[in-house]
Amino acid sequence: MNTNESTGMHAPLIIDIAGKALSDVDRQRLSHPLVGGIILFARNWESREALVSLCADIKAVKPDLLICVDHEGGRVQRFKTDGFTHLPSMRAFGELWMDDGVGKKYREGSGAMRAMNAATAAGYVLGCELRACGVDFSFTPVLDLDYGESSVIGDRSFGRDPRVVTVLAKSLMQGLLQAGMGNCGKHFPGHGFVKADSHVDIPVDTRSLTAVLSEDAAPYPWLSSVLTAVMPAHVIYPKVDKRPAGFSEKWLKDILRGRLRFDGAIFSDDLSMEGARRINGEVISYTDAALTALNAGCDMVLLCNQSLGLGAHVDELLDGMDMALRDGRWLPDEDSESRRVSLLPETVPQPWDDLMRQPAYLQALDLLP
Repeated sequence: MNTNESTGMHAPLIIDIAGKALSDVDRQRLSHPLVGGIILFARNWESREALVSLCADIKAVKPDLLICVDHEGGRVQRFKTDGFTHLPSMRAFGELWMDDGVGKKYREGSGAMRAMNAATAAGYVLGCELRACGVDFSFTPVLDLDYGESSVIGDRSFGRDPRVVTVLAKSLMQGLLQAGMGNCGKHFPGHGFVKADSHVDIPVDTRSLTAVLSEDAAPYPWLSSVLTAVMPAHVIYPKVDKRPAGFSEKWLKDILRGRLRFDGAIFSDDLSMEGARRINGEVISYTDAALTALNAGCDMVLLCNQSLGLGAHVDELLDGMDMALRDGRWLPDEDSESRRVSLLPETVPQPWDDLMRQPAYLQALDLLP
């Protein structure tokens, strides 16, 4: 069995697959010693039974592969049928926070209390349902502030006030923790201020470091005791660094690790996004993007949606990283590998049928807005 646990190799690559089941080529790619995880998408979904089978097949290739998904609620939820709860957008919790009732039903602060309980319930439902199907980790919650400018963030944000965002995110994280799942705050230091979408453009935020840290990045140190992972933004903050945050040593090593004292895992955002394809104004390869992100301080890098067709770009990345390792352009990091492994759940998940009868789960469903 080819496991990184036995070799001690740092496995920083998170890749995907094209279909609803593993092909022989998928198994070959996932068994590569530098592959540490897989990210699933809606195209990989057919039914709960099929998802359970797919996750079991993935673990059969390598037991410590981290099975990930973008499953936030609202418009970013990959699995929505066959019993999965339709979770509300994060904005719904922010709106609930502001609702103290009217007239005789008015009670100051009651909205905040309901919102916190509802966010915890959402985290618990989200984590339990994914884990019952074999998924280890979801890239949630969004910590970006909603300035009303960014279409790609929008209702994925809890709100504009960093204090409210922090408290609601912490509540959701508590629910995830109760379900035995870690969390990932994104997109550091903040994507909500810029209009451009980093999937198709290179957003630029011209504010000062002081302005960004006092507002958008404020939730990160406030959540330091519960934040298990962070995903930086493909946004350039030219008054801090000319590189996007996810490729910047200043943002990741000096500020996030040093100044804000974050010691959890750092994932790059998708390397195939437009915001990741240009460094210092030049278009670069996926391998160079991965190397830049890893050398800047990321523990793991994601390459999404490149397995479609023949998956040439996935193979290009695997071969390129092998060569970079041989040439000494990248050195494996034991600390990074331990952070990856630490995101694997430590408890046994409840089977779906048992979960449907569990009092805590049923109560959580009742608390959702």
